[in-house]
Amino acid sequence: MSPGPSLAIVLKQTLTGGRRNGMVTAVAHGLGVGVYAFLSILGLAAIITASPLAFSVLQWGGAGYLAWLGAKGLLARPRDDGPLPEAPTTASAARDGFLVVLLNPKIAVFFLALFSQVVGTDTSMLAKLGYAATAMVIDGSWYLFVTWVFSNQRWLHLLRRKAIWFERLFGVVLLGLAGHLVFGILGGT
Repeated sequence: MSPGPSLAIVLKQTLTGGRRNGMVTAVAHGLGVGVYAFLSILGLAAIITASPLAFSVLQWGGAGYLAWLGAKGLLARPRDDGPLPEAPTTASAARDGFLVVLLNPKIAVFFLALFSQVVGTDTSMLAKLGYAATAMVIDGSWYLFVTWVFSNQRWLHLLRRKAIWFERLFGVVLLGLAGHLVFGILGGT
């Protein structure tokens, strides 16, 4: 629930593509979290954290993806026939929601720390699926709530009139997050 690239992506998709795109992004993000949680339970997180190369590839991939999304937002231009930037497709909303999770190795580290407290060798596959499903439902529900709040028709119209500036603001935020990741990678943190 903390502000970061996931929140920025959900808000960007909601403000520029409407409630439907925001919901698609939220569901895809939740699905990504569920997949990552399950793979973490099965040992992916341990492999990633044990392999500096795998962790580094994910870090650089995540930073690159955030930078690409940020640059697109920062360079957004209004259409000639109105103040709104071109609305993203539902396919791009799903892609962005899923990839922002998949390319974030910090999520693997989080799940490794979380699940190491409750998952053991005697934990059934059903319980493992239950833990992953819980993470998926909580995450997806949170971002669906964010989408619902920010797509409220009472003030969505006002926000959309300024959508190009929100697009650029989210671009700056995403570029800042990408830069923070790069400095963290180069600094060894």
